[in-house]
Amino acid sequence: MHKERHYSSATQTRGFAQYDLFGSSTIENSVIESQSSVTVDFVWNGVDSIMQLPPLTSAATLNIKVEPGDLRSPVYSVYKELDFLLVLAEGLKTGVTEWPETSETTPAMELVQQLLKDLKSKLDGLNSSLSKKESEKVKSDTAAVDCSIQSFITERGDLDFTEMLWCRMRKSVSSYQDVVNCFSLVIQGLKNGEAHPWIHRGSNSTLSKLIQQSYHGSMQSVSLTGLAPIRMLLEIGLDKMKKDYINCFIGQDLATFNYLDYFVSTSVDLQEQVHRLKKLHHMLEVVVICNAFLSLGHENLFPLTQSCLKYYKEKPWNEQHIFQLPIRPSVISTFYQNSHPQIWRVEIFSGHGQKEVKTTWQVTTRRPADHVSFVVPDVPIDMTLSGENEEIIYYPTQVSCSQVFFC
Repeated sequence: MHKERHYSSATQTRGFAQYDLFGSSTIENSVIESQSSVTVDFVWNGVDSIMQLPPLTSAATLNIKVEPGDLRSPVYSVYKELDFLLVLAEGLKTGVTEWPETSETTPAMELVQQLLKDLKSKLDGLNSSLSKKESEKVKSDTAAVDCSIQSFITERGDLDFTEMLWCRMRKSVSSYQDVVNCFSLVIQGLKNGEAHPWIHRGSNSTLSKLIQQSYHGSMQSVSLTGLAPIRMLLEIGLDKMKKDYINCFIGQDLATFNYLDYFVSTSVDLQEQVHRLKKLHHMLEVVVICNAFLSLGHENLFPLTQSCLKYYKEKPWNEQHIFQLPIRPSVISTFYQNSHPQIWRVEIFSGHGQKEVKTTWQVTTRRPADHVSFVVPDVPIDMTLSGENEEIIYYPTQVSCSQVFFC
């Protein structure tokens, strides 16, 4: 076709192909529609044949778009924890808290009473079931997680009192009164000297300050009215989750504290702190998806993390953003070599300057326009999907252009 328009013995070709590596999936006969997707673009020179598989010498770029809260994400439980934090932040801003359903059947008051009882038992030198319960919790939370990504989400072993309190309350409180009652129990225990909990150095929440004061036998009065209890719960949740994200990124050698400092800073108000925490979570989801489903190692996860950090230091939170990562085709070859491209394109060039002629031929699985009916093209390719033989329909497009000099 190209030679009919421009007879030339010197032609150049350039190929392009896009493959879907992670998108909607079928689980238990139901399709999970998600905005999350990972595609890869290949570009190479010297096309040998139509629908040629991209050679390993191609330039490849991953396009990563992750919707926080994707049910397939290995850090979905972390998202649910963050989601409760967002509920509290919204309640603090509007004065109305939409309490989600609890995941714990034991009432919040009982859980907090047991926590205080365990602390008192430790103080009295008795055997405490606390460490055993925490250990069992870690095992149950990570039992279904692939070993290659456990280190991203394993519960930290150094939870202080306020963090353990948060873990219990976030799963069990279902009303404003629950929050008030739980904090009343804790404050009463501190005043009576029944509890002497330890907290991390640098903890800056209202409850942490009260605990520090209790060490010296004097506590300032705290009014558990209005939005104060919601704020107190939000504060201890923020403290805990910041440490979780720091543990994830630093523990995997993906970032240093200096790079993360902006996202965990306490020099801004609570709403901005929550906003920055959302950014951290989005970055975590991006990294974990690539690790869990594409088996990317540190050599690729590190530059991806740095790219995410740079973007979110300058831009607002945006779950629609597509992060890009240049990658060697050999790293992901097993994910595309036995599949079919969403888009395949060849560009043919000949001539130079004003005499240059270019022809582009492309096939895609997407309709060029949804509102227009097309005759089914005769370029089908058989493939197996979900155990059934299905036919992929490609829509071809041809574009030709040349520079014409008008006198």
